[in-house]
Amino acid sequence: MKLSNTMKSALPAVALSLLALSLASTPAVAATATTTFGVSATVQATCLVSATALAFGTYTGVVANSTSAVSVTCTNTTPYNVGLSAGLATGATVSARKMTGPASALLGYSMYSDSARTVNWGQTIGTDTVAGTGNGSAQAITVYGQAAAGQYVAPGAYADTITATVTY
Repeated sequence: MKLSNTMKSALPAVALSLLALSLASTPAVAATATTTFGVSATVQATCLVSATALAFGTYTGVVANSTSAVSVTCTNTTPYNVGLSAGLATGATVSARKMTGPASALLGYSMYSDSARTVNWGQTIGTDTVAGTGNGSAQAITVYGQAAAGQYVAPGAYADTITATVTY
């Protein structure tokens, strides 16, 4: 059989079409493999603490009350205790705190864990600290301060520094 020139020129196109049809009908073979792996972590109990200043303002010899906030952030379910130090003044104790002023003059004050200002806040766990349980968020605890009436000390600025300690 003799092919015409038109048929000869159409042969490559026909061959390509046949090749495409044969490839299209052949299914592609894909393979997969899987594995699993563990993920772990150990959460350590931890707490952070911060506080705002306890500022009595101008003391005039009458009872002066003020508040401060101790903020405690502990991991969820972590039990904690917050203690407050005696401060830095000479002779100060957790039940008789003192601010130091001009010429080492002292102005007494107290810190309490209740709004009635009857429960002294100290630093002995189980006796005079404030207990709580962490929830993963900041928990504000109010410090109730009081400078007693009748202290006629030298005029001037008085200050003290208290350390708040969280035991967990």
